[in-house]
Amino acid sequence: MAIFDRAIVRLLPAVPRPVVQKLSQRYIAGPELKDAREAVRRINAEDKLATIDVLGEEITTEEEAAAIVRAYQDVFADIQRCGLDSNVSVKLTGLGLKLGYDLCRENLRTVVEDAASRRNFVRIDMEDSATTDDTLRLYRELREEGNDNVGVVLQAMLRRTQSDIAALAELKPSVRLCKGIYVEPPDLAYQDYEAVRASFVRGLEALLDAGCYVGIATHDEWLLAEGRRLVLEHSLARDQYEFQMLLGVRPELGDELVIEGHRLRIYVPFGRHWYAYSLRRLQENPKLAGYIAADTLGRLVGRRNGAGV
Repeated sequence: MAIFDRAIVRLLPAVPRPVVQKLSQRYIAGPELKDAREAVRRINAEDKLATIDVLGEEITTEEEAAAIVRAYQDVFADIQRCGLDSNVSVKLTGLGLKLGYDLCRENLRTVVEDAASRRNFVRIDMEDSATTDDTLRLYRELREEGNDNVGVVLQAMLRRTQSDIAALAELKPSVRLCKGIYVEPPDLAYQDYEAVRASFVRGLEALLDAGCYVGIATHDEWLLAEGRRLVLEHSLARDQYEFQMLLGVRPELGDELVIEGHRLRIYVPFGRHWYAYSLRRLQENPKLAGYIAADTLGRLVGRRNGAGV
């Protein structure tokens, strides 16, 4: 089955978009804000928090970046109006980073200031290594301007992450720590699975030692156990950290964390720019891609054979 799963992943870029969309439905709330709203309501009803992401990595114009900014303003208004327990995550490429640093900074500042006016929080996502320096620079600039309602993401797979933690420590940043899923060269990123795991634990230890608030973002059972261990060793109260997971991925593990009394935040993406996100999610999890493909094929075959009619 593993061979089938990997074959599905290799073929994904050649698969028609409607099929990729079908495969990725469990990862994405839907195309509209109302879809994200209903997903967050369900999540909150399960005693979980949320972070809403407006998909938009494929933007190519300043007008498209401005539309993403307006979409986030609509999200904040909706969160406030509906009493949702959610913040937001932003990708800087969606705010125009590849079109210009200054443009992106102004768009990000607009989003962060709008969030502050509604007592909300913005998490700056980390993308591929080509954006890391600019992402951390923008984060630092916003913090130096007095914006405390903004956090950042660090990826354990990158070799530079330990030094980035040391450089940021004075700010006591709010950090989402994740493994990272971008394909990076060996000189920039650990390639071995266990090396990435070890880097994750080192990063978490360093962040907690520095007094940072950490979103422990993983579905890896061993890393979840390590996260629990370190939280206990640092005698952290429930509101001094959180675990984070993706919509639709291993929800049973998230339920266990909530039952144990941990805070859990679910990442809820929505929007019409779903394709790039879908490819990354499925490429990260070949087993899930294969499972969904087999299930979809089984349903189609069943219909043709008259099953379920």
